[in-house]
Amino acid sequence: MAPRAFWKGYLKLSLVTCRVSMTPAVSESSKVRFHNLNRETQARVLSQYVDAETGEAVEDEDQVKGYEKGEGDYVLLEDEEIEEVGLESTRTIDIDTFVPLDSISWVWYDRPHYLAPDDDVSGEAFAVIREAMAQTGTAGVARLVMYRRERAVLLTPKDKGIVVWTLRYGDEVREAKDYFGNASEAKPTGQHLTMMKKLIEERTEEWKPSMADDPVQDRLLEIIAERKKGKKTKKRSEPKAEEPSNVIDIMAALKKSLAAEKKSSRK
Repeated sequence: MAPRAFWKGYLKLSLVTCRVSMTPAVSESSKVRFHNLNRETQARVLSQYVDAETGEAVEDEDQVKGYEKGEGDYVLLEDEEIEEVGLESTRTIDIDTFVPLDSISWVWYDRPHYLAPDDDVSGEAFAVIREAMAQTGTAGVARLVMYRRERAVLLTPKDKGIVVWTLRYGDEVREAKDYFGNASEAKPTGQHLTMMKKLIEERTEEWKPSMADDPVQDRLLEIIAERKKGKKTKKRSEPKAEEPSNVIDIMAALKKSLAAEKKSSRK
């Protein structure tokens, strides 16, 4: 069964409007989560906000957002004032710009969400917008209030629906060229390149979700299952990690790597 939509509103392109619902495309609900407990009583340990000067607890209704304009000097803003800034884009995804889909670098993509028509009447208008983007190879850009802030979102066609990506803010994205200064300008020889491509081919297979499994999560579940049965957890011996070294003789390293791959495949 599909999870409940966490957002409902309208998708709008010029005069074409339809009702839509949106659900996060990823979930962390199955992750192992722990509570902080008092070791002696096993009661939950609760956290609370305290006044930095008096040390006394501050109730929710007495807390307010503050922007520091000088040392110890703040501009105070209520939650209602912050929310009202992006009020117009709270319930409508109004696509005002389209960009070539392949023109946006992956680094701008933040969180994915599935967008679908919310009722049968909206299906046709939704399909027209989705198919037009798919056939023109474009993505829609809009603004929407999500996670308590207004942000730019990118709409991309996907199967029978649309994926809404929240985009990172401009001041969050760093220029790659500033960090690739140590990358070599040297061009690899044809022989080195041929052997490296062969090594890549040996290790190439179809993508499957299990490639992104979380081994730490699996081990934690094993430990929890053992504790439930009253068993003591055995410590695993850590494999000794080999220190990587800077490769000097690339040809020798490539030959050795290919030989190891062939030996492994025969096994």
